Amino acid sequence: MDIRHLKAFLAVFEERNITLAAQRLCVAQPTLSVTIRQLEDELGVALFLRQARGVEVSEHARQLYPQAQRMVAEAQALSRRFRQGEDRQPLQVGVEADIASSQVEAFVRLATQNVPGMQLTLLDGCVGDVRLGVEALCCEDELFLALWEEPFVLAMSNGSSQPERWISCPQHYAHQRLLGFYTGAQQVGHAGSLQQALPMVAAGLGAALLPQSLVDRHPGLHWRPCPGSALTRRVGLCFAAQALQLPALAQLHQALGA
Repeated sequence: MDIRHLKAFLAVFEERNITLAAQRLCVAQPTLSVTIRQLEDELGVALFLRQARGVEVSEHARQLYPQAQRMVAEAQALSRRFRQGEDRQPLQVGVEADIASSQVEAFVRLATQNVPGMQLTLLDGCVGDVRLGVEALCCEDELFLALWEEPFVLAMSNGSSQPERWISCPQHYAHQRLLGFYTGAQQVGHAGSLQQALPMVAAGLGAALLPQSLVDRHPGLHWRPCPGSALTRRVGLCFAAQALQLPALAQLHQALGA
């Protein structure tokens, strides 16, 4: 198994289609199919179930995916370090979807102030050497360095004073904990993420319980504390223990975790 096999696996897993994955990697489809079969043979498991249209991922593939992401990211970071020399210390940071822009800005300042030689790259989603995300979404084998803790607040559109209708986020990890606050009120909409709930609330469709950082800078919203709610979230850095071998992350961890 080498990085080529893992990159091929990641492309097929994310595209769910051999043809699209081959186009993404700029290789022929038969070549990609052979590469995937070699990986499956080496692991002794089926990773993908071929279908008429695309592929279906197996449970083995779901288990391999986060490990393959980290291994490829670490290999790429090592390559960048030697190509660019020792004067800059690269660090790729994935930013989860529901992190407020104000927190991203604050993190960039913290990172560049504490590691002056850092070459920082921000990416969308669960990728990179480290993720700026929520502690509750960290994998079991990941470490977490807390940066902020914030409350969930009652977000309403400007001009609204009393929530009678609600926007909920059924796919969010805290949804079950929030259900008690929706009791007796009309749920008029569902959002796929906390970020997607913002424009729905601002448009006056209903109120929502959201992290304070997402609401603070939105021009169409105001908020108030939610009575009786102690729901908070911790935002920080999620990363594999091996990632501490990266000089930039090791320095940042020492500075912020002290």
